[in-house]
Amino acid sequence: MSPKQDRPGHKTVVSNRRALHDYEVLERFETGIVLTGSEVKSLRGGRGSLAEAYARVRDGEVWLEGMHIPPYEQAMDKRHYDPVRPRKLLLHRGEIQRLVGKTAERGLALIPLRVYFSHGLAKLELGLARGRRQYEKRQVIAEREHRREMEREAGRRR
Repeated sequence: MSPKQDRPGHKTVVSNRRALHDYEVLERFETGIVLTGSEVKSLRGGRGSLAEAYARVRDGEVWLEGMHIPPYEQAMDKRHYDPVRPRKLLLHRGEIQRLVGKTAERGLALIPLRVYFSHGLAKLELGLARGRRQYEKRQVIAEREHRREMEREAGRRR
């Protein structure tokens, strides 16, 4: 599901559009995120960035690193706040074991795709992805342009 088309009850806050260009997403997972109260408030305000973010499995847990959530303006604890601290992701043990196997075997990466609120809870869509080479990126762009041109032409004929 693209970031533009949210499901009912879902509100996308931050999306990583660059990841869809640089990676071929093979599988998607919905994960919870361990956040502080001021981080949730900041995300609800639409602030945050997944540009440099990635996930890794460490000691049987999945951690999100590099996600930037700026401090909430009305928060009391701004002095001790680290906007890019590692954040724990909540997955079932079986899912984590599958991710460990797939990332170790095939050289796949865990890429955060979007952060959204589902029925009041902050969720992260995590993608198991393979990096695209430069020629593959050009090919995907060409296919997309061709598809748009076909739709445009079909619209004119109606």
